[in-house]
Amino acid sequence: MPVIQTPFYLIDQAKLLRNMEIIDRLRAGSGAKALLALKCFATWSAFDLMREHMDGTTSSSLYELRLGREKFGKETHAYSVAWADHEIAEAVGYADKIIFNSIGQLERFDNQSAQIGRGLRLNPRFSTSGFDLADPARPFSRLGEWDAAKIAEVVDRISGFMIHYNCENRDFDLFDRQLGRIETEFARLLEKVQWVSLGGGIHFTGEGYPVDDLAARLKAFSEKFGVQVYLEPGEAAITNSTTLEVTVLDLLNNGKDLAIVDSSIEAHMLDLLIYRESAKLPQTGDHEYQICGKSCLAGDIFGDARFARPLRVGDRISVADAAGYTMVKKNWFNGVNMPSIAIRALDGSIRLVREFGYEDYASSLS
Repeated sequence: MPVIQTPFYLIDQAKLLRNMEIIDRLRAGSGAKALLALKCFATWSAFDLMREHMDGTTSSSLYELRLGREKFGKETHAYSVAWADHEIAEAVGYADKIIFNSIGQLERFDNQSAQIGRGLRLNPRFSTSGFDLADPARPFSRLGEWDAAKIAEVVDRISGFMIHYNCENRDFDLFDRQLGRIETEFARLLEKVQWVSLGGGIHFTGEGYPVDDLAARLKAFSEKFGVQVYLEPGEAAITNSTTLEVTVLDLLNNGKDLAIVDSSIEAHMLDLLIYRESAKLPQTGDHEYQICGKSCLAGDIFGDARFARPLRVGDRISVADAAGYTMVKKNWFNGVNMPSIAIRALDGSIRLVREFGYEDYASSLS
């Protein structure tokens, strides 16, 4: 392995390919199309491999939309919670389909969007999210329309719906039951459109997930309503494909053994902080340490790890499953240097694809 200065994200193409092959299996068995959710993963140096197994991208903003069009290509879906007047012309220029969050936005940009496929976000008022912060069906949710009668008044202006209600859902039976509710409650609307995106959040690349059952269920839904089904995998596309490589800078004991590394959850794995989760760290051996970030935030802690021997300054630690919602959220808090990005190719060789430095930090400010 070449000497690359830590911290850096290491994308393993062999592990990524394993997820892509499951996506292929699901596409073949269901007829559904798979669009990469750029809100989760947008590291475009990996797109050459992913492009062979996915149908395009879906976005949450103008910049994600443009990135998807320019770096991934294929089918490009444009979604935003709210489009601004100065964005809509550019957005329509990049998109194959534009999905509006509300009837108000659909009507506001009716003329500007009339020449491409249009969709509306439908909120079924239930979800699988266990976090209120990420629950699209939380009380007073702004994410989509739920009144079927109101939607029926504008259904002739759209060709499809986006329904995002899953979040890290590993339970196929729950997915099946909730899709059944959608079929029952919104049947008259679903019968009038050409496509339906069921969003992301279905953990179908997880160990033991019944992929063929999911494929059959999606195919039945597609045939029942005569629609093209889309899925928007984010985490499912890149799960377990990437590590964050860090180095131990210091060791101390303040009641327990602590190891400070050259990274930070505040800056490099922000979701751990937001959702109060621990990083996936080594857990083999009798020597336990709390792995701590180097920022000044008191709670900048990756979590507890175990090792076969005592740690030393200079040791490297791999933080597993570090692709989803990490690189897209990394920031310059404390001026801690951003991790570089490297790729381990299918032949085992490692290539450094991006480094960051002081000029990147300075140019992000004013």
